[in-house]
Amino acid sequence: MKRKKWEKPKIEHLKPTKWNWVVSYPENLKLGNNVDIGAFTYIQAQEGVIIEDNVKIGSHCSIYSVSTIDNKKGKVVLRKNCKIGSHSVIMPGVEIGENVVVPAFSFVPAFYSTSFIFFIPHNHCRQSKKRGKNLH
Repeated sequence: MKRKKWEKPKIEHLKPTKWNWVVSYPENLKLGNNVDIGAFTYIQAQEGVIIEDNVKIGSHCSIYSVSTIDNKKGKVVLRKNCKIGSHSVIMPGVEIGENVVVPAFSFVPAFYSTSFIFFIPHNHCRQSKKRGKNLH
């Protein structure tokens, strides 16, 4: 069976795409090619969000470039081939490196470098000891 060619979605401020994900401030979103974003994901791009090629984001994720809870602001960058599991939250100023896999239900408050897989102790991402040293 032949796959359909990937097409860049039409994105309007706070209006669901045809795949039912939403972006606020879409003028500040840079979307690469072959990006797969699951339904009911929210991207808050006020300070900028860059999603590079071949990134996969599960359903029900939240990506924030501005947090009204702690008043943090900063561009979010998801590098090539990274994968974000469903129901995960990415906070302002975070960069997730190439080939990084973030499991479902993760809270990601900090930068993570390339080619790591994470596990979740107490609902907080840490680098796997098999791949690198802990960040916290």
